[in-house]
Amino acid sequence: MTSYIKELSDFGLFVLIWIVQLIVYPSFTMMEKSNLLAWHPKYTQMITIIVMPLMLVQIILTLYLTYSNSNWILITQSVLVVLLWASTFFQAVPLHNLIESNQEVAESAKKLVQVNWNRTAMWTIIVLLNLVQRFTTFNN
Repeated sequence: MTSYIKELSDFGLFVLIWIVQLIVYPSFTMMEKSNLLAWHPKYTQMITIIVMPLMLVQIILTLYLTYSNSNWILITQSVLVVLLWASTFFQAVPLHNLIESNQEVAESAKKLVQVNWNRTAMWTIIVLLNLVQRFTTFNN
């Protein structure tokens, strides 16, 4: 059951990051500065309500499953999840903070799109590894 909940959180974050990467962050680069400054605080507040519980479930269950059922897939996913947290809090959050404080707004919006590709790739790899795990478990 724990692995299913982890996989659901992984998949939820996978879908969400692709929406953010392809739609949300690019829209930031197309907005008038005044509109972005008005919208951004609402966006960050609302997205945090969705993202933070999923990320917490993901990190807790990934580390728990790695500790209790260690295999190469879970170890790889654990490393990726830790890197995702680091990228989120040391790259994405500071860029959002620059936008919030009306500093380097256009440049920060463009950088969000760039740095978010790494996060998009990592969440995609996590979901692909879940499929590998399911396929190898199914065939055994």
